[in-house]
Amino acid sequence: MTKPAAQPTVREAVIALLREFGMTKIFGNPGSTELPLFLDFPEDFSYVLGLQEAVVVGMADGHAQATRNAAFVNLHSAAGVGHAMGNIFTAFKNRTPLVITAGQQARSILPYEPFLYSGQATELAKPYVKWSIEPARAEDVPHAIARAYYLAMLPPRGPVLVSIPADDWTKPCDFVPARQVSTQLRPEPALLAAIGEQLDACERPAFVIGAAVDRDEAWQETVQLAERHNARVFVAPMSGRCGFPEDHRLFAGFLPAMRERIVGKLAGHDFIFAIGAPAFTYHVEGQGPHVPEGATLAQLIDDPATASWTPLGTSAVGSIRLGLQDLLARPAPRARALPPARAARPRAEPPVAGERLSVAYVLQTLDELRPRDSIVVEEAPSARPVMHEYLPIYESETFYTMCSGGLGHSMPAAVGVAMAKSARQRVIGLIGDGSAMYSIQALWSAAQMKLPITFVILKNRRYAALQEFAGVFGFKPGDRLEGTDLPDLDFTGLARAQGVEGVRVETAAQLREALASALCSDQPVLVEVEVA
Repeated sequence: MTKPAAQPTVREAVIALLREFGMTKIFGNPGSTELPLFLDFPEDFSYVLGLQEAVVVGMADGHAQATRNAAFVNLHSAAGVGHAMGNIFTAFKNRTPLVITAGQQARSILPYEPFLYSGQATELAKPYVKWSIEPARAEDVPHAIARAYYLAMLPPRGPVLVSIPADDWTKPCDFVPARQVSTQLRPEPALLAAIGEQLDACERPAFVIGAAVDRDEAWQETVQLAERHNARVFVAPMSGRCGFPEDHRLFAGFLPAMRERIVGKLAGHDFIFAIGAPAFTYHVEGQGPHVPEGATLAQLIDDPATASWTPLGTSAVGSIRLGLQDLLARPAPRARALPPARAARPRAEPPVAGERLSVAYVLQTLDELRPRDSIVVEEAPSARPVMHEYLPIYESETFYTMCSGGLGHSMPAAVGVAMAKSARQRVIGLIGDGSAMYSIQALWSAAQMKLPITFVILKNRRYAALQEFAGVFGFKPGDRLEGTDLPDLDFTGLARAQGVEGVRVETAAQLREALASALCSDQPVLVEVEVA
């Protein structure tokens, strides 16, 4: 009689499943309740260590976006999830697929509220995960991981969380095979036809594109549809990706996150088509209409929740790429004249003797020196309007930032992007000095992996975005705003302490030399630039 084969352990079944899903990198900062996962760690897996949980999730976010596959994250119980929550929130807003596991104390002692347990593990990360579970039985853990992966990858994508008691990993269970699950949902044909008819009939169309265009690999379709209709193309407020070449004849610029100013920018257009973007993201309260008088609004979006709060017009929900392909399959529309071209980009001049470098001149110089297909991972909120003028994005998948407004994402995200892309493209982390201090430990991970990232720190010695925004709330020029000055930070010292070469720049001559050298290095380099 044949002896039955031994059942795998939960650990073995989960490792086999992750291998099938292509998730052989585990992003984490280990704690005691996670240690059983790493027993007999497989040689084809790698552990990506971050020195703080926010860094861990930021690296995983960048890697998942760059690879278009969910990343596997391992956090430590309640404390680790708590540390990571800022970047879990950002991953949720970025629509980044993450399978987050959190350690939990052994089931046998959970009734006694043991040290380092999570009292409400499934509730802790809500509402910023799509789904969370602590499986009822140890043998249910592999199935929970599989379900988490499929949910993370279904649009709108996002993070999910599975809490796993420490003693579950060694329990016997069954293997759970990976399945093929559709992640592309075609928008309703009748709604797309209605949008297509509006687009054909209008006189002066404008497109407003958002992060979902690049997330759904719809860059080329967006360009083709804009060229077919000679539509001016704006980037939606607070977009974490770019979906249109910023040197294109039809590119019209960026919309601010203020209702009245959006209406002003779109004035003169009779049909506004929001593609992969909310309509619209506001930062401050406003009044009046959401679109110019006489204009109609339509939206193609991958998120039903976003479609539900759009204030007017028609919303088609589904894949951006498939929806645009259906619109492109319609008969060619009548010819339209080209709209007026956007004004030529300004030129920034080098500073005169004794003055600090302007952000505009720094970014203009960076654009002149960097490869056209280099990837910019940005978190410099006060510099972003300047970046829009002096550091244009030319190609798909070459710009990433946070859609949340929360700081601490982009420095580790640059590490994650570089893990996926640096063999083919240069990665540039463009970070403000205030932002950098939220996740400066990412430099250590970059050094350990010897990733050729160029970190550019724009050092203005303050939380400039807050100081510039203060007028909205009644502050007058010259009024003191508490808690916004950042003196005495030495980023070259912080870099060297973590194994990264650091260079300080104060003059135009130093800037060009430092950037040129850093962009050619096969190791991470931090360039600290003193700016006005």
